[in-house]
Amino acid sequence: MKAPLAPGIRLITSFSRDSWYRGFILFLTFLFYTAYHLSRKPISIVKSELHRNCSTVIRPANLNITNNVTWCDWQPFDQDNYQTLFGVLDNSFLVAYAIGMFFSGIFGERLSLRYYLSFGMVMSGLFTSLFGLGFYWNIHSLGYYAFVQIMNGLMQTTGWPAVVACVGNWFGKGKRGFIMGVWNSHTSVGNILGSLIAGAFVSSSWGLSFIVPGIIIASTGVLCFFFLVEKPEDVNCTTPQHHSEPENRETEPLLQNSSSSEGLINGAISGEPQEVTEEHSKAISFCGALSIPGVVEFSLCLLFAKLVSYTFLYWLPLYISNVAHFDAKEAGDMSTLFDVGGILGGVIAGLISDYTGGRATTCCVMLIFAAPMLFLYNAFGQRSLATTIGMLLVCGSLVNGPYALITTAVSADLGTHESLRGNSRALSTVTAIIDGTGSIGAALGPLFAGLISPTGWNNVFYMLISADILACLFLLRLVYKEVRGWCGHVPRARRFKEI
Repeated sequence: MKAPLAPGIRLITSFSRDSWYRGFILFLTFLFYTAYHLSRKPISIVKSELHRNCSTVIRPANLNITNNVTWCDWQPFDQDNYQTLFGVLDNSFLVAYAIGMFFSGIFGERLSLRYYLSFGMVMSGLFTSLFGLGFYWNIHSLGYYAFVQIMNGLMQTTGWPAVVACVGNWFGKGKRGFIMGVWNSHTSVGNILGSLIAGAFVSSSWGLSFIVPGIIIASTGVLCFFFLVEKPEDVNCTTPQHHSEPENRETEPLLQNSSSSEGLINGAISGEPQEVTEEHSKAISFCGALSIPGVVEFSLCLLFAKLVSYTFLYWLPLYISNVAHFDAKEAGDMSTLFDVGGILGGVIAGLISDYTGGRATTCCVMLIFAAPMLFLYNAFGQRSLATTIGMLLVCGSLVNGPYALITTAVSADLGTHESLRGNSRALSTVTAIIDGTGSIGAALGPLFAGLISPTGWNNVFYMLISADILACLFLLRLVYKEVRGWCGHVPRARRFKEI
């Protein structure tokens, strides 16, 4: 009698070759973008070390300094306008990132994603490390640090369009919201790891807070060069289905195309077989990507959603340090709770949008709840440790949930939209347009926070609440279309043509 296979082998063989490759690509791209965000986080942790309250620091006995107020600060951040100088550093990175993102998608469609990602990660590692080397080289020039931030911002634009395009190539539309919601936790995981790594060195040698993350992202670039597979067909795997079947499209009214849908309806009525469109190899133009229904609305929504998210990314540790009076490491560790909440928010947003088919409605509802939660956090969030933890988790979930959904599932949906008629070389450009527009908000948020925070943290939070409300407004037309579709007010033939 033949002995049965071992349970472990049965489990392994139950997964197809396609499944193993998809899981491998999902893991690799998760690792890559975790490294990208890990290398962005140190600046927010190190701020409270570059400018400290020197009266609470024990001065070394052999230090002969007459200035007892700013002796422990790192020049040039020992001035009264240090918050403005920190804003310069933030915006040197973010403005370069926002501008570069619009060009990055175009390059991503025309270059090998493997080469493009590998180059971007190695160069990001170099410039991240150069910022930290300023500590050991005793550099006190704002121009040096601003230049490094600009170059790092440009190099970091290689990441997002490329990884979303790669994941979009491997995964179809079916459970895209949930899969990408879980996968998008790399953003928060990277922020958390970046905070912990930077926090481990910030009080002793803050240069290592940049050098270690720089080495990590450069190492993942080498890993990408040796192991990334861009498309399923490169290894003879099955190409996923990017569009819903006709009978299921009525549950997803946002992302339909009039010309392709009309052809399906007419074909169904006449009984004529539908011609299968061949894969196009020509990359989509910038204007062509902008004309895809929903791209403009979601891009403008992301501008304000990312403004809120990145203000927290760059200023939350300093806010906690100033308001709750934690030291640099404790404030950095506490700020990771916002990112933990972001992981939960991304998964929840993905699940709900998959189940309902309402990407815009899911985002809008979460943004509506985020506004009052931001007000409550500023008013009551520092009253006790339990309150701080709970409110950071909730705020992180509501703020980062819509941001995660738009930059992942929505971008992939629009990048494989029916109007493209099988053209797979649009994912990177569409993703770059959406995330590039969002990055403008990411640049404006920390800039406004740096300008407004001297007038009081309350005003900063009023700005964030206003941004949340504006993000909701840009989605109202799409939400209206979705709700009408759910309520059955749109005839079936028209529903294919809308948007």
